[in-house]
Amino acid sequence: MTKNILKYSGALLLAGTLAFTGCKKLEDINHDPNKPTTAQPPYLLTGAQKGAMDILYSGLQNGYMGMHFSQYWSGNARTNDSRYLLDEGNNSNLWNNLYRISLHNLDDLIKQNTPRLSEPGVANQNAIAKITQAWIYQILADAYGNIPYTETFQEANITPKYDDARTVYNAMLDNLQQQINVLNPNEVSFLSGDIIYSGNVLKWKKLAHSLMLRYAIRMIDADKDKAGKIIEAHYQDAFSSNDDDAQFNYIASAPNKFPFNNSEREISDFFVSTTMVDYMKSVSDPRLNIYAQPAKGDTIKGMPYGLVDGDKSRLPAVNYSYPGKQIYSATMPGILMNYAEVEFILAEAAARGLNVGDAATHYRNGITASINYWYKLTTGQPAPQDIINTYLSKVPYNAADWKNVIGTQKWLALYPQGFQSWFERTRLKFRQPGGQPLFNTLAYPSLDPTVTDVPYRLTYLLSEQTQNIANYQQAAAAIGGDTKGTKLWYNKF
Repeated sequence: MTKNILKYSGALLLAGTLAFTGCKKLEDINHDPNKPTTAQPPYLLTGAQKGAMDILYSGLQNGYMGMHFSQYWSGNARTNDSRYLLDEGNNSNLWNNLYRISLHNLDDLIKQNTPRLSEPGVANQNAIAKITQAWIYQILADAYGNIPYTETFQEANITPKYDDARTVYNAMLDNLQQQINVLNPNEVSFLSGDIIYSGNVLKWKKLAHSLMLRYAIRMIDADKDKAGKIIEAHYQDAFSSNDDDAQFNYIASAPNKFPFNNSEREISDFFVSTTMVDYMKSVSDPRLNIYAQPAKGDTIKGMPYGLVDGDKSRLPAVNYSYPGKQIYSATMPGILMNYAEVEFILAEAAARGLNVGDAATHYRNGITASINYWYKLTTGQPAPQDIINTYLSKVPYNAADWKNVIGTQKWLALYPQGFQSWFERTRLKFRQPGGQPLFNTLAYPSLDPTVTDVPYRLTYLLSEQTQNIANYQQAAAAIGGDTKGTKLWYNKF
């Protein structure tokens, strides 16, 4: 971690944290970030939530990394990202923003509150902050592998060591369990500042149980016994409907719009990929017209993944489809985790033999939840049941092929959560139902010699090689080399 992550001015912190204020409603913004010297806990929470969502759904990070690596999108004018030439500026901003803004705000919030834990609601506030930390640390550990954790915010330490990613996972699982025990629905939490759940303690408790499931399913091949016990212990208290979804609701006014929107300009950076379009067409997926816009001739057409600008087979831009209008909406929510993901986790857990109910039922619940989510987001109403039933008949559950069946539908349901979808792609290694390849090979060779099909991780920041060299070298050696082809600890099975 660089000096800039840990040593920066209070003004910079407040500029980052107070883009939103801690109001109950995002519309009620009336706070001058230049006057105060210390941000209060509600402002810090809002800044942490917004900072993380802004970077995770930015076109530069989600678009060129997550959405590319999950093969939802293909680059238009800029195609080297599709061929795995990592933009170091985008990489640095992802790392620095999650640490410098979001995690730092949460750490500051917890430290400010700790002397006041006996006051009503303060323990709930700290628990919510720690649950949010667990969400962010998992993203970092899944994107990079070993990361700074135990020494991250030690005041005098500007060169923190990297902790083993498995150790971070175990610490965060313990953390989530502790916060579940701490959360008290009989007391208040945040009266303002919580954009995700408006301080609803029961909702945060459900999210903590659900994040336990996400952690556990991702590590299940590395530690099936522990993962299984966690899933069986927490699944009944996790999300149970779309009403439980954890998301950051943006509004249609600057600077609080969805980070990647076309309200000021037409966005032409990405086309949807043939990977996604061709599969969705093959099963008549009712979400296709939401995920993508029609191109020339009122048809939806994806662009081959990794196709360079000068390729003679490449058609003019009007022939390819851009992502759907909802994805470019100023009010598109930033999704932290949703009910559909929980159901697909449970479908996989049941398929692996865990005592969590019927795999086929969870699988159908996951598909239904996803379709209803998108229909309600775009039309205000859930999907007609006949549309859902028709689609379910086209993509039936097959216990003998559970990995491909569940993996493909979970991949579709995670759109546009590029990073989470990429992590699942590398973890589960699924194909189309029946075993045919789902993900296309690159139209042109990879520009990274360590990667052929898909990166398994992002490389560490270049600045770490000069400013934190000893810890960087130790971390690189511990994971097996600082390359995008190095598999994470849970991918080596």
